[in-house]
Formats: sequence, structure tokens, C-alpha cells
Amino acid sequence: MKRWIVVPILSFVTLSVFSLADPLPIVSPESVGLSSERLERIAPIMQNYVDAGQVSGINTAVMRRGKIVHMESFGLRDIEGKLPMQRDTIFRIYSMSKPITTVAVMILYEEGKFELSDRVADFIPQFEDVQVYKSGTVVNLELEPANPAPTIHDLIRHTSGLTYPWGQSPVDTLINMANIWNPEFTLEQFVTTLADLPLLHQPGTKFQYSTSIDVLGYLVQVLSGMPFENFLQERIFSPLGMVDTGFYVPADKLDRFADNYQWTENETLQRIDEGDPPRYTVPPKAPSGGGGLVSTVDDYLRFCQMILNKGELDGQRILMPRTVRFMLMDHLNPDQQSGRGQGFGLGFGILRNPAQAERIGSVGEASWSGAANTFFWIDLQEELVYMVWTQLMPWGIRDFRHQMHPLVHGAIPE
Repeated sequence: MKRWIVVPILSFVTLSVFSLADPLPIVSPESVGLSSERLERIAPIMQNYVDAGQVSGINTAVMRRGKIVHMESFGLRDIEGKLPMQRDTIFRIYSMSKPITTVAVMILYEEGKFELSDRVADFIPQFEDVQVYKSGTVVNLELEPANPAPTIHDLIRHTSGLTYPWGQSPVDTLINMANIWNPEFTLEQFVTTLADLPLLHQPGTKFQYSTSIDVLGYLVQVLSGMPFENFLQERIFSPLGMVDTGFYVPADKLDRFADNYQWTENETLQRIDEGDPPRYTVPPKAPSGGGGLVSTVDDYLRFCQMILNKGELDGQRILMPRTVRFMLMDHLNPDQQSGRGQGFGLGFGILRNPAQAERIGSVGEASWSGAANTFFWIDLQEELVYMVWTQLMPWGIRDFRHQMHPLVHGAIPE
């Protein structure tokens, strides 16, 4: 296996080459109550994954009390071109788009545009009289009416009955047959096609990770009267200085866009072909609020710090504090979970029980991840944000996300 290079931590001087708006400051770990010696353990762990050829490159970041204490890059963003992973590398963040879309929805909630208990069909008529799978096969389905009808609350917390077509049920088969991800679809066409398919289960009865956040993207468009992507730019990205976040990478930034790799059966990294023109190089017709954004570590740190600050960053208020606190509550029933020891709020996984989750962390810690193994965590109790990002599929194939918990929390001496 090749041994890739490690890119050292970047200095204040290096920051000037990036198009960052008011970059978050870098300080010594000790100035915010962390141990430099303990945080130095991150680098050899991540470098080992690169040296073993298990991943092309990794970016890691740790921030406490609004100040960056660790920002490091390892390996390559492009193996074939031998281009190093850098602080300003642009990543596909896939499902880390979901918290951003949910923030957009909650902006409209604060404006009184809807109530969480409102039926989805009240704003998206295509969901009127939606049916639920009961039994049978694709050619012999038995359906029943949704009772109760799915609500906006159900969409946000993934209890709507919608699903991703990753399973073996007839509903999964029907979704794949319907080609809901047709690149020629608009958001409205996507939603219309999806609403014509049966739900996997009755709304409210089960946490089922799903396409519901893509439906919310269309809801934002309906309620705001502007294209979804424009709303995100105007109300979130521009105010927060998220200069490299969007649904595609402009031509003048493509040199910073990381390649995406898959781990093959013969245990090698293979670059994923993303079509012609490659996905993310042109604006999509149906921008995916559930998984379509690209971003940088710096941009997403700004988003997370806004959440940690209860809705505000650098004088720009996106949400009010009570709204953010409400979003970070566990909105699932006690018998529902988004993962072992994990509940779910509005747009974020919520750590319910660290012992059951078998990892160190604070109760209420908010997090989520993306399909290409990008991860973030927001610990309100410790005023802590930390991340580990790469571009590797399938999701969860590497353990570095689990190793970040003791590496970061273990650097808190008090």
C-alpha cells in the first residue's frame, strides 16, 4: 500500500489564502481548558488509516468555546493527482445536509408559517390520502389509509412512514422502480412521485430514516415562495459566512473538491465515477435537502457554533435560543431510537444514554453524519464541537468516528 503524506496544522498566515469570512480563531488548547498533549494523540491515529491505505485522506477539527484548538489534514484529496487533503478541501456532506435543512424549516416555524402538528398535506396536497403498506408483494399489495396523517413533526423526526429504499420490502422495490432520484426531476416532481408511493409504516409509530428531509426542502420552497437553494443561501449560508457550502461546486473551486472513493471487495480504494457531467459540478434540478450539499470543515464549524450559541454567530441571529433548545430535545418516544442509546431531535441525533451507546460523551450531545463518512458532534455541556471528515463509501466502514470520542473528551482534564 502507498503511504500518503500528512498535512501539518495550519497557521494564521496560511488562513489568508482561504476565502473565509471572519475565520474562527485558533488558540492553544489550554486557553479553553483542554490538553495539548492529549489532542496530539489524534494525528497518529488518523495517519495510521492513511498509511494503511484504508482511506485517501482525513480532516479533523476540535473547537471549544468558539475557538479552534485542533485543525489537521492527513493524506490526499485526490490519489491519482497526488493532491493533498487541505483545510479548505470541499467535501460531499450527504446527510449532514439534514440539520441545515431543518434549521431552514425552523426559521419558517418562528415566522408562524406552520405548526409542527400540521398535516403535510395541508401544504403539499400530493400527500392527501397517502396510503400505508400493510402486507403482500409488489404485484399484490394490501394497503390501508394513513391514520393519523403524517405531520411536519413526523417529517423532521423521521416518523412519517417514509423510508430510503435500502431494504427488501415491497415498498423499497416500488421506490426503486419509481426512480425518484431521476436527475431530470424538479423538487416538485420528486415529491409528487414520492407521495404516490405507499408509506412503509403508520406515521408516528417508528423512527425510520428516510427521504422526509427532501420533502422538507420542498416545503421550504412552498412556504417561502423562493427556490429552496436560494432560501438556504439568503437565510443561512450568507449570514453565517459559509462561503463554500452549496448544492454544487463552481468551476473556480473544483480544484479543491475531494474525490470520493469506495472500499472494494479486494480491499482497495477505487474512485467513484459520478457521471458525465460529474454530479456536484452543475446545479441540480432538485436540490436535495436530505443529502445534496457540499461544504468545508470551516463552513460547517460555523454552522455548529451557531447551534452551540443557541442560534447566533458573529452578530447574525438565525434562530432564537428557545427554538434551538427545543430542537435539541429528544423528540422520539421512549420505545423509539435512532441508534443504540440515541434519540432524535429536530434535525440532529441526540445522545440519550452514553452507557447504552457504549461511548463517552454528554447526555444531550447533538450529532449526525454523511454517507461518505463525514461526522460532527456538538456537546453543549462542554461547549465543544468536533469533527472527522473523509470521502469514503460505504458509511461506517472505518472506526475513526468512534475513536474521536475518547481522543477529544479525554483531553478535558477537569
